[in-house]
Amino acid sequence: MSLTPEEIERYARHLVLRDVGGPGQARLKAARVLVIGAGGLGSPLLQYLAAAGVGTLGIVDDDLVSLSNLQRQVIHGTGDIGHPKVASAKKAIRILNPHVAVNVHPARLTSENARELIRDYDIVADGSDNFETRYALSDACFYERKPLVTAALGQFDGSLTTIRAHETGPDGRPNPTYRCLFPAPPPPGLVPTCAEAGVLGALAGVMGSLMAMEVIREIVGFGEGLIGRLLMVDALTMRFETMRYQWDEGNPLSGARASPLPGGEALD
Repeated sequence: MSLTPEEIERYARHLVLRDVGGPGQARLKAARVLVIGAGGLGSPLLQYLAAAGVGTLGIVDDDLVSLSNLQRQVIHGTGDIGHPKVASAKKAIRILNPHVAVNVHPARLTSENARELIRDYDIVADGSDNFETRYALSDACFYERKPLVTAALGQFDGSLTTIRAHETGPDGRPNPTYRCLFPAPPPPGLVPTCAEAGVLGALAGVMGSLMAMEVIREIVGFGEGLIGRLLMVDALTMRFETMRYQWDEGNPLSGARASPLPGGEALD
């Protein structure tokens, strides 16, 4: 996929990078990325993917912009309060980079619609804020054979990993699933919500930017990705640590006795 003279100037700093260059930028232009959530993680993620020249961005979110969002959801402005987040995010992306096509999906992702939503995209990035969505999405990505970059935020901490559970690793063993890392969601009410516990706004920017970097690396194909590795960020001590995890043969998706989970049935 060729670049126009304007795109060559716009992406000049990518084009001179040995590990990106013209072929890598062309892959970014051809890529279709679906972002779940246009909130604290999704805002910087969408901005940097758009700035990088990802050709098509899809946005899934059923929420409206509120005043309390603006402390961390930087893709929205004060004038967007009361408007759908997908519309506000699309407007901001068009201002930032008119070369990017934006598809909006004003819906809540569930186990019933997840596979249909992700099917037309090359890679999925999860910036959701609840366990129900994370598990429904990760299961759907396994069944639809889609790579997934997923992150989570705490008050002063964050985590990030990449899931390619539909593939095998260099050792021939299956890559781990999200359920290999977190076998089951915690009981309802055990983990406080963002509204209950609070979150450092700038931390959302850090983690969303790291998500964008990981998505770009997956598309272009440089560096060592986070498959089988969980990146953990502690904003109180400014420490970055990585924990390795492996395929669990007892996981219900690709384990030894796996059977289709809800939403895992064959679709037409």
